Amino acid sequence: MLAADPGASIASIAAEAGVDRRTVYRRFASREELLSAIYEARLTAVEQAIAEARLREAPVAVALHRYVENVIAVNRTWPVDLGRMLSDDTVRRRRDVSVQEVDAFLRRATDEGLLRDDLPEGWASALLPQLMHLVSRQLPELSPGQAADTVVDTLLRGLGAP
Repeated sequence: MLAADPGASIASIAAEAGVDRRTVYRRFASREELLSAIYEARLTAVEQAIAEARLREAPVAVALHRYVENVIAVNRTWPVDLGRMLSDDTVRRRRDVSVQEVDAFLRRATDEGLLRDDLPEGWASALLPQLMHLVSRQLPELSPGQAADTVVDTLLRGLGAP
């Protein structure tokens, strides 16, 4: 609901969840506190997705697919406005750690020859999240695994070494 309407009221959020707004207010003192809890849950899920992908240890192709599949599942479970989420400095700093981890992994993928090394610096890091976001929203009929197949294939054929 918040992805479709970032300005949704507590009353409409509660109605969508099938609870009374007082129930929401018992748990969260304000709309901002509710949003903060949602952002925290999404960020924790992304961190877990990265950890489970084993970006430092697993073979690059395996880790890439795991990471993409896991993040697509997170995107679908927690479809929030990332711009608003990242306006919180604490959340942004925490997210930056995850971004650095993925950037290091993509450098590893380039060093191991899975991604081309003749592209502008940071291009794969900019493109991968956009592909995951796009498939999460535009192809909801695909399972996370099928969606990951699509993203990884697009990434590797477009950026893959010849």
